[in-house]
Amino acid sequence: MTSDDFLTVEVAYATPEKQLILKVEVPAGTTAAEAVRLSGIEEHFPEISADGNPLGIFGRKIKAGQELKAGDRVEIYRALTADPKVVRRELAKLGKTMGKARKKD
Repeated sequence: MTSDDFLTVEVAYATPEKQLILKVEVPAGTTAAEAVRLSGIEEHFPEISADGNPLGIFGRKIKAGQELKAGDRVEIYRALTADPKVVRRELAKLGKTMGKARKKD
């Protein structure tokens, strides 16, 4: 195989305590799930799996079987800890909003 037959991609996962981005050389035609497995990131975070966690590329959700392009960053997503609708409702009861505070003109 020549160097043209391989792609450099990144695989990323984060918890509140630890973040990790691994660069990995994968054969052309590799899927997102295969890149996660090849990266070895599951050894650092035993709670994740290439088949069990949702995946994305640069913030856009993808299917695990999507083929990667050179420079892609495969992101492994965690489950939400709180339902955003419930949080918004609770904040509204308190007269607050989510996100950055808006300036009052």
